[in-house]
Amino acid sequence: MDPLERHAIPLSQVADIDEKQIGGKAAKLAQLASAGFRIPDGFSIPVGAYREFITATELDKVIQFELGRKSFDTLRWEEIWDAALRIRTAFQTAEIPIQVQKDILKCWKQLGAQKSLAVRSSAPKEDSAQVSFAGLHESYVGVRGRAELLDAVRLVWASLWSDAALLYQHELGLDPLHSAMAVVVQELVEENVSGVAFGVDPRNPASNHSIIEAVPGLCQDLVDGILDPDRWLLARSDGRVIEVRPGNRETKESQKLLLDDENVRQVYSLLQDVEQLFGWYPDTEWTGRAERLTLLQARPITTSEPQARDEKAYYLTLRPGQKRLRKLAERVSGELIPQLEAEGEKLAAEVVTTLSDNELAKTIETRQNSLENWKQIYWDEFIPFAHGVRHLATYYNDAVHPEDPYEFVGLLRGQSMISTQRNQALTDLALQLRQHTGLLKRLNRLMQDTAETSVPFSTLEAKLEEHPGAKSFFQEFHKLLDRYMDVSYGQDRMKDQPLAVLRNLLEMAKTDSIQERETKDRADVRNLENKFFRSVGPDRETEAREILKIGRLSWRLRDDDNLLLGRVESQLLRAIEEGLDRLESAGRLEASVRPNPKLAPMMAAALRYPAGGRVEFPAEEAKTASPISRRTDIQERQLIGQPAAPGLVSGKVRLIRNATDLGKFQAGEVLVCDAIQPNMTHLVPLAGAIIERRGGMLIHGAIIAREMGIPCVNGVPNAADLLENGELVTVDGHLGIVTVGAAEFDLEIGD
Repeated sequence: MDPLERHAIPLSQVADIDEKQIGGKAAKLAQLASAGFRIPDGFSIPVGAYREFITATELDKVIQFELGRKSFDTLRWEEIWDAALRIRTAFQTAEIPIQVQKDILKCWKQLGAQKSLAVRSSAPKEDSAQVSFAGLHESYVGVRGRAELLDAVRLVWASLWSDAALLYQHELGLDPLHSAMAVVVQELVEENVSGVAFGVDPRNPASNHSIIEAVPGLCQDLVDGILDPDRWLLARSDGRVIEVRPGNRETKESQKLLLDDENVRQVYSLLQDVEQLFGWYPDTEWTGRAERLTLLQARPITTSEPQARDEKAYYLTLRPGQKRLRKLAERVSGELIPQLEAEGEKLAAEVVTTLSDNELAKTIETRQNSLENWKQIYWDEFIPFAHGVRHLATYYNDAVHPEDPYEFVGLLRGQSMISTQRNQALTDLALQLRQHTGLLKRLNRLMQDTAETSVPFSTLEAKLEEHPGAKSFFQEFHKLLDRYMDVSYGQDRMKDQPLAVLRNLLEMAKTDSIQERETKDRADVRNLENKFFRSVGPDRETEAREILKIGRLSWRLRDDDNLLLGRVESQLLRAIEEGLDRLESAGRLEASVRPNPKLAPMMAAALRYPAGGRVEFPAEEAKTASPISRRTDIQERQLIGQPAAPGLVSGKVRLIRNATDLGKFQAGEVLVCDAIQPNMTHLVPLAGAIIERRGGMLIHGAIIAREMGIPCVNGVPNAADLLENGELVTVDGHLGIVTVGAAEFDLEIGD
């Protein structure tokens, strides 16, 4: 039989097969074996098996549907991750065709059914001199048994569609829909030392240095960043050791160098031999010492990496392993969040109205520097730590194989976040109003009477001063504003919008959705936890508990950090607002100006030079007009987004663009916004449905909507430009579709 008619081929038989069929990794391993290098025994699963799998299971249609919702250029990171997770879940639950299984299992039995295996990707374009895909596709080590092997093969196939792989291919200008995946299955060689070696320093090829790194145990622990390696810098010309840096490991015994001089020379000679065979500088993985030195893989050091043209390239770096997540958890929760919270409280306690102009200028600069510093920390540490939730999602789905790829979200319920504490405070106040029906009716009448006028909140409060229950209510209301609403929303300070918050409270008091559901939620979470731990088994329960703990922490702090950062920004806006008031009182402003962090440098300069005359701040940047014609899109009656929370609801649109709009929201309306931010999640229980421009299943709106059973479609481009207040829409959270106008069944009834 022609080898290519089989779906699994021993590595000893693939030397003459086109690399396009078996992938770069398998092709190079076969060449190494033919040249006499010691490699682990194994077999290749060529791309034909992958293609037969996705065709027979119609996964090709799933892939086209997920990646065809809208242009890849318009997808946000979160949306790409969502699509990748849905594709991965579909792969996990699809049945491998019988003949493909038979061929794979035949080679597996020939290799040794009792052996522990390494199952690794071998994409056709992988490990070339132009692109590497290093670390983007999955590898699984320690695989045992028939079921684990087939599961690992599915997951390696699915890793062709991971978010990182999709982004990398896009950066290179490759079409992922024309890609395929081969797999290499090898015996897992378990030695007490492993490592990597580079023919030339990849960071500085002109240095004429080679590099060897070694860790105890599996090489995977080095590749995944779990262990800190010993490192040798060598002269390329003769292998002379220039520098040695021991790895930072836990005990003195484990800090002894793992390779002696002879071992280092052997690995250096291995590098030279591989370079001689292929004619390029090698990037290798190896294991063992002396006569047991085994080459695990060899590929060329990539010489042409994709250039970072936008923020998506930055996302490729946001894949921390469990070790880094553990360290981030300690630093973010133990140091950074408390520091950020303390910074906001300190700034909020400072009185800016009594400062001299020079002191106010200095305060504005100090607050601006603080905000910029925390924004950098946000990008460098808070965002990478948010990957903990994604890590939990992948781990949970691999263990449980749920039909719903987002079932894991239920594990995030009930977390004690600042936003949930705020929402509970709002709930308590709404319940307090319900108990004082006279005060509630009076407040509703006053709000209706003043709806068209700009009556100050203090005036409204004064009118109710003697009303029974009013004093206690307003005392708690002011505590709420100070504790939870001293944050920024866009360029507005929520604390400066007490009427908007009061309107939200009145809407909450009208509905039954404010009642607690904690008992049921706790039971649901416990059931899901038990399902999770049963699926991983007792041997991995400790690991699973840590992943769950970090996942929950990353979700909670990802919410808290936004609010705490917003509090710091609010204090900068407060100081700038004071400066604007002083300039206006002195007649130095050319026109009315809204507080904006960008004004800080000019504001500080103006305050320092009171004799400098009138000040003209740059005009706010006008919003770029939407390139999408509303008429063209709406005539189709459907807007396509991502299905973020299931359900089908019709209702009237309410656009939320600023803090004032928050106060206009009425119970049952369809909330349309750029994204549900932590400082507005109190609106979610009031919403009939949610439509967001920003996409992603793990953004705030999606998770809260899903938890509360509210349909949500996100990732709708230009949603706030295409829809109008009061417009009737139907939100289908199952399919990710928004229908504009009366629902089809209503139209049929009308006929």
